[in-house]
Order: sequence, then structure tokens, then C-alpha cells
Amino acid sequence: MKGTQKDMRSGGLKTKGFLIVLSGPSGAGKNSVMNAVFPTIPNLKYSVSVTTRPPRAGEVHAVHYFFCSEEEFDQMLKDDLLLESATFVGYRYGTPKKFVYEQIEAGNAVIMDIDIQGAAQIKAKMPEAVLVFLLPPTPEELSKRLRLRGSDSEEVIRRRLAKSREEVKHIVDYDYFIINDDLNRAAEQLRQIILSEWCRVSRIDLDYLQQLWKGGSDLEANES
Repeated sequence: MKGTQKDMRSGGLKTKGFLIVLSGPSGAGKNSVMNAVFPTIPNLKYSVSVTTRPPRAGEVHAVHYFFCSEEEFDQMLKDDLLLESATFVGYRYGTPKKFVYEQIEAGNAVIMDIDIQGAAQIKAKMPEAVLVFLLPPTPEELSKRLRLRGSDSEEVIRRRLAKSREEVKHIVDYDYFIINDDLNRAAEQLRQIILSEWCRVSRIDLDYLQQLWKGGSDLEANES
């Protein structure tokens, strides 16, 4: 996958930021796909979720998740600090709204990986959000990935697999789908979706564009 560190926003034209929601069954490879895309789009920012789930091996607070207690999560809901919240296999997850709004206001794209409950809440509040569903190639491959991960008990794995069958039914609520049977190809597809969304006319700063193309003596002189 070819990448560059320059600003990827439509040739430097001022555009509005937007939100990408990436969903899919646990074990579909959401983090792997996103991590492959980030170095190629500097204006893509990751929204770190809050969770009551205990950290897995190698996970770092404020990098992978904001890990918190049930009481702290309740307080964030009470203070209206979360854009969405959901419960998944016994743990609660949520998206801090301040970071998302600040980055969009700055003209950046923000990506988050959340489940279908959270995605539905986001779509209701932000209809312009771009929803992408990441699929594993087969149920058997998903089962294999979850067991190879080695972080969940057999009971939790069974619950995740049962949940995945329900999640796939909601793919009709999404704008795009990607099948993650090859990491490089899946990452490139996500990258192209993001870059294409940046080219929507609805995201252009029209005041800036009109000012840029107002016309002037130099332009007219060159054309005459």
C-alpha cells in the first residue's frame, strides 16, 4: 500500500472534517486494519473509547482505551460527556464527545471502532457520519482468530461468536463493507473510502472556494 505524509485533504482545499465509524465482529481485525491506514493519512485521528473492561496484555491506558470503573462510567453519562455508549459481553463502552467534535472542527477525519449499538446512536446524532462494516471472510475463520488471540475464556468466545451472527444482520445499516481476508487489501479499501469521502462536494468550505476563484486581473490577463 502506497502512502505519503502530506496533507491528504483534496489537494489542500479546505474541507470539513467528518467521522468514520468502523464496526464488525470481535476478531474481524478492526485494529489491524486501522493501524495499517494511519501512517498513510496524517489527517486521520483515532477516537479512544472508554471502557469498564480490564486491559488485555499489551494494552495501554489512554492509547488503546481509557480504562475506568463502573462508577466513573456512570459519572460520565451523568455529565453528558459521551457521544454514545453500549454494553458488550458484560462490559460498557463509550466515546468521549469532546475529542470528536474538536477534531472535526479542525478539518480532520476521526475514526472509531465501536459495535452496532454505538454506531446506531452515532448515526442518529450525526447522520453525516460514514459507517463501515468489517467482515471476517468466514465464521470459521473468525472462530479461529478469537481462539488464537488467547485473551478470552471459552465461554466469552462462544458469546462473541453468537453476537457476531446478530451483528452481521445489521450490515444493511452501513454505508460500506470490507472483507478482511487480506490485511493489505482491506486496509487499502478503508484508505480509499476515507479519501473518497474527503472529496464529497458537501465537505468543501464553499466560502473559501468562492474567494479563491473570485477572479482577478492576473487570471484575466493570462487568459486574454
